Amino acid sequence: MLRIAIALALCLSFPALADVPQSQAQISLSFAPLVKQAAPAVVNIYASRLVQSRSPFAGDPLFGNIFRDFGARPQVQNSLGSGVILSADGIVVSNYHVVGQATDIRVVLNNGAEYGANLLLADEDSDLAILQLDGAQDMPYLPLRDSDTVEVGELVLAIGNPFGVGQTVSSGIVSGLARSGVATGNARGYFIQTDAPINPGNSGGALIDTAGRLIGVNTSIMTRSGGSNGVGFAIPAALVQQFVDQARAGSDRFLRPWAGISSQPVTSDISESLGMGLPTGVLISAVHPASPFAKAGLKAGDVILKVDGLPVNTPPEMLFRMSVRGIGHVADVDYLSGGTERSAQVEMIAAPETPARAAVTLGARDVLPGLSLSRINPAVETELGMSFTEDGVIVTDPGPYGTRIGLRTGDMLLAIGNGAVTAPSDVGPLLRKAAPNVTIILKRGTSRVSLRFRA
Repeated sequence: MLRIAIALALCLSFPALADVPQSQAQISLSFAPLVKQAAPAVVNIYASRLVQSRSPFAGDPLFGNIFRDFGARPQVQNSLGSGVILSADGIVVSNYHVVGQATDIRVVLNNGAEYGANLLLADEDSDLAILQLDGAQDMPYLPLRDSDTVEVGELVLAIGNPFGVGQTVSSGIVSGLARSGVATGNARGYFIQTDAPINPGNSGGALIDTAGRLIGVNTSIMTRSGGSNGVGFAIPAALVQQFVDQARAGSDRFLRPWAGISSQPVTSDISESLGMGLPTGVLISAVHPASPFAKAGLKAGDVILKVDGLPVNTPPEMLFRMSVRGIGHVADVDYLSGGTERSAQVEMIAAPETPARAAVTLGARDVLPGLSLSRINPAVETELGMSFTEDGVIVTDPGPYGTRIGLRTGDMLLAIGNGAVTAPSDVGPLLRKAAPNVTIILKRGTSRVSLRFRA
């Protein structure tokens, strides 16, 4: 009876619900009007893509080259997941791991209607993707709620297609906010935690509040058995809105604001050394000269406390706040500098392309055909997840021959033979000059590596 009373009180507190339970029978099904309202906007997604199978002899020093094409045939890989319609013209959000790199996407509504879909924008790091349904009109959709207003303890429903059994609804509460210390699947960053059961196939489905508004996109769970243990994660609706905005603006990849700083959470030791009291905020350890934070007056040793009035305690949380603000806008930043709290307006900009990357891909007549190289700049560093302290020439794609000799994406070339590598255009001539016995000196992470091969 207590659960019934709570459900009734919650329904009465949300006027957006079309039907408030009146009878005992209606009270026992108090979520039914909400599900009836929201379920048509949650869809099943069937995606397929071609993947190249790996030869069983790959890497074998004796048979690797002889049988390199043995068993290496394209195969169709299928995935099943969920999605949420966000507009009447058929904009759908789902997870990258459901539809990313798909060659064919079919979307099925809960009434059985089926649509083809085109991938507008996808981002592996956020594990989000935006689709456009073909020929969609007057579609049912869910409104987005400002996820910053969500509170721990709120009742929520998770709607999706677990294990492919069909559309399923599960209930729970918001268990936690600002979960940025977890890395789940492809997603890295900032999540809403819920105990509403989420299972395989629920990915990309809706996490809604009791007013039928989308507060998050279900993306993953923490589990040892493969089933739900009551620890699920959803990507906040605030970030979903940015994805929709960029997709509608014509972008095919998600653009995040560039901070141009190295940072770390403030620990108790750091807090004590700075005389802060409780540990809070993000400590700046290094600043790029072109960083918008540097231009706003922040420097190494300062502690960022809030972005747009909301606390940030980890670098992913700060990046989330910047991403929600969006490129081209200005964020209000509160920070601690020299023991004094200050505030600044920081411009949200894309990572600069200076110096010019001067990208080069070696041709068929070169020593390592298909090897792609670039001059390191903030944009390249951001794409490859590098520290901004690097400078030089980097491998952006080793190509088939470069892979065979041991080159990897992210390797920084220092020298070839007796010649130093100072620009991408140096690499082709230096390889030809060093042939047939070539030595490449490179930096991989913090290690110095030497590769020798016969051209």
